[in-house]
Amino acid sequence: MSAVAVLKKGEGRSLKAGGMWVYDNEIASVMGSFEDGDIVILHDFDGYLLGKGFINRNSKIRIRMLTRNEDQEINDEFLKKRLYDAWEYRKKTVDTSSCRIVFGEADFLPGIVIDKFSDVLVVESLALGIDRLKPRIVALLKEILAEDGIPIRGVYERSDAKVREKEGMEREKGFIGDEFDTTVEITENGIRYLVDVKEGQKTGFFLDQKYNRRAIRGISRNARVLDCFTHTGSFALNAAAAGAAEVLGVDASEAGVEMARKNAELNGLGDKVSFVCRDVFELLPEMEKAEEKFDVVILDPPAFTKSRSSVKNASKGYREINYRAMKLIRDGGFLATCSCSRFMTAELFAEAIHQAAKDARVRLRQVEFRTQAPDHPILWDDEDSYYLKFYIFQIRRDI
Repeated sequence: MSAVAVLKKGEGRSLKAGGMWVYDNEIASVMGSFEDGDIVILHDFDGYLLGKGFINRNSKIRIRMLTRNEDQEINDEFLKKRLYDAWEYRKKTVDTSSCRIVFGEADFLPGIVIDKFSDVLVVESLALGIDRLKPRIVALLKEILAEDGIPIRGVYERSDAKVREKEGMEREKGFIGDEFDTTVEITENGIRYLVDVKEGQKTGFFLDQKYNRRAIRGISRNARVLDCFTHTGSFALNAAAAGAAEVLGVDASEAGVEMARKNAELNGLGDKVSFVCRDVFELLPEMEKAEEKFDVVILDPPAFTKSRSSVKNASKGYREINYRAMKLIRDGGFLATCSCSRFMTAELFAEAIHQAAKDARVRLRQVEFRTQAPDHPILWDDEDSYYLKFYIFQIRRDI
């Protein structure tokens, strides 16, 4: 028999609205014996059944829900059905040559992310309960892909995020199964990239911007383009491939810039795009002072906030960087700007951009608003699954 956790009266509002987390301060009691990482049954204060999930006393997220059905066994059949559904969804919505196959709670497998880069899988496990099931999840997913004629030559684990420590877990990084060459070549939107799944940021490559990168092609033709926070050059290469006259990519990471240069050469674009290792916040004011002007400026910064407590400072950062970018854009030019922080809501991000435009004395004409690619689905009632906000604006002066 599973242990039974009981909510306090009046608690669990997020869960009852469709969420998947139960916090430590919402639980009145847990009856029965269990170990952290075990599956427990969850009841409301009045005994009403709410479902099953993993429990972990080391985490403020005390229970991560797996099912609303008390009779559902959490076994291979259950896991394979969840994985099969996730894969079938990707096949219908995105280019699956490289994509995110499992996006945690948004695929009803809380705490685990699995990315596919060509014939390699990269796994990030962030919760104790799902970590125990990780070997079976990987094996079952490989079976599902094999059924579609997709052999996986290797699996690498990138469970090295600091958030694991909040679950009472150590960071882990390494091969799951046989070793293999961890530099993988992928193709996205016709652009070839080398992805370092071992040393690259996160799981090696940011798949969530797949279609946003494609969206900047039209505005980049014959343009002078500045790609800030270029990482491994993805936006810059899309601009160059679209026929930009000149592209400059900037990033503070020397390793990222070196990979960007390799990617440019891989695509035969080395003569159209250049990269420099600089701090963007330092470089943009220098460019403004030198009266540099661009037709397109792209801002794809890392998250400026990873907690609600630092949102105010993050807003200042987004306002500053967008202000600096707007000052460099010619009248009639374009700004592509985004935020990947889930704590920086769409409303707060829009407010920061609007204030930056006022400070820069420009008018914004919105071209489009986008979010993350469909392989990172946004689960309504789960605010944590919606994190990427992406705008394209035309910049007008003296209008």
